[in-house]
Amino acid sequence: MTRYAIDAEVALRIVRGDLSPDPGHQLVAPAVLRSHVLAMLYRDVHEGRIDERTGREQLERLAELKVRLLGDRVSRSVAWKLAARLGWTELGPAEYLAVASLQADALVTTDELLAAAAREVIPLAAPRDLEQ
Repeated sequence: MTRYAIDAEVALRIVRGDLSPDPGHQLVAPAVLRSHVLAMLYRDVHEGRIDERTGREQLERLAELKVRLLGDRVSRSVAWKLAARLGWTELGPAEYLAVASLQADALVTTDELLAAAAREVIPLAAPRDLEQ
């Protein structure tokens, strides 16, 4: 079993059916993942990229997604330290890095900023690796 940390974009691809993780893998993410995906879905509905029914269906699939969400004291502290070390003004991306470094074998992200920072912290995996 491989444990993958995923970001919100990857989670969104899963709930949209673009990715089907192998059930033998475990997914982990920071507790803010659901809020980030919710915001992305709402934006897509608001901007007319998807209709409201589709957005709500995908939101329901997010609730069913088997992902361990972490927001404990240690991961928050590591996120703080990573953001400070990287000179970031926001903690969001650092929360994904923190959970990945503490709980995963690799990080799956399509975000270039996050991927560049992750190279110093944890191995990266491609989204297609989730399906293998």
